[in-house]
Amino acid sequence: MNKIKIWIKAFRLRTLPLSLSCIIIGSSLAYFKSSFNWSIFSLAIITTILLQVLSNLANDYGDAIKGTDNENRIGPERTLQSGVITQNKMKIAIIVCAILAFISGLTLIYISFNNYSIYIILLFIFLGLGAIAAAIKYTIGKKPYGYSGMGDLFVYLFFGLVGVIGTYFLFTKTINIQLILPASIIGLLSAAVLNMNNMRDIENDRACNKNTLVVKIGFNNAKYYHSTLIIGALVSLILTIILYKLPLLSYISLAPFIILIKNIKTTWRTTINAELDPELKKIALSTFSISLLIAISVIV
Repeated sequence: MNKIKIWIKAFRLRTLPLSLSCIIIGSSLAYFKSSFNWSIFSLAIITTILLQVLSNLANDYGDAIKGTDNENRIGPERTLQSGVITQNKMKIAIIVCAILAFISGLTLIYISFNNYSIYIILLFIFLGLGAIAAAIKYTIGKKPYGYSGMGDLFVYLFFGLVGVIGTYFLFTKTINIQLILPASIIGLLSAAVLNMNNMRDIENDRACNKNTLVVKIGFNNAKYYHSTLIIGALVSLILTIILYKLPLLSYISLAPFIILIKNIKTTWRTTINAELDPELKKIALSTFSISLLIAISVIV
């Protein structure tokens, strides 16, 4: 495998559709309110991609050095675990990616808030730094939050509230309580992806002292939790369409929930953890499809 393919594998580009969903929904709602800017949208996409890649690299590094990535892990083999990338090179890649994400984020803030309140600018710089720290601290450090059952909360906050509401504010410079609903669509489904991942890896995580929420509450309770996340996202989507008075075409965004409801059934039937692995992609792509369908409905 050549170096380019190795780094592409490390970047785990298949995770990008999920992270881009919050930008698409936030931008779509701003467009629906007649407030949209291509420069802001493009920079938001670039910044999000860099943050997701940073998170993937940091996750690869953190789990490898803690021994969580081992021969007992069910998911795809990681690059540091397999030895195709050294620890030193991975550290450099993490630093470079963090710097690029910071520069992209600063540019986004400058374009969006030029000649605007300094307090708003400082708030978004703080949120940007928080996003970078969250991407790194999930598995890296003495007390990574991914090892103490806090991963789900951070995913909901950054993929949901910060991602969707922050994107909407970049365009409109306004905010309202109803934004919690579209933010929850992405936040809850993103948490469902993480929950499914942690259900798959529960045995190895428990053995390696990675105390995810699934390890803490148990495999069977995680099924109840998983169902609640998806049903909560469905309710949030319906309320978003109604309260925002989105076009009738937007109801087509409910279609991916056919796959997600089937996912719930599969989760309840599953007794072999490895069988959950294909379900991760289904949830992620369904989330991305929902965001795209909403975007299409408000543009058309």
